[in-house]
Amino acid sequence: MSDTAAAKWRRSPWSSLGAWLIVIVAALMAPNTARAFLNPVDFAAYMGLPLKDGANSGFVLVYALRAAFLGLIALALLVRREMTALAAFAAVAVVMPIGDAILTAASHAPLEIVARHAASAVYLAVTAFLLHRWVQANAAR
Repeated sequence: MSDTAAAKWRRSPWSSLGAWLIVIVAALMAPNTARAFLNPVDFAAYMGLPLKDGANSGFVLVYALRAAFLGLIALALLVRREMTALAAFAAVAVVMPIGDAILTAASHAPLEIVARHAASAVYLAVTAFLLHRWVQANAAR
């Protein structure tokens, strides 16, 4: 890491609760990715969009790749101490679980599944807020 990058923040990004919330969500992406690849039919049901035909599991695998990619991007931003970008990433990511909640509700998924997606959106929004607040308080002047 260059001297410029090291001087970007007054405190370590690891002092941010938002950074640890990112670690948790990124860590949860790994088992979801594995579950989606290993058993796409069951994972689709877990997500609230059961497959009518198990042979049509391609989109579940697309989800798995998306989850892996997003988790790795979040961790890369954190490791590189790109906290401003990470805060924006978390804020923009809120769109996905909101969309998931809408899609599952429209498909008449059980309320618990819709609520889980909505809770994920709230989690990401809180994470984005905490990261943004940390950036404002800790940017080197």
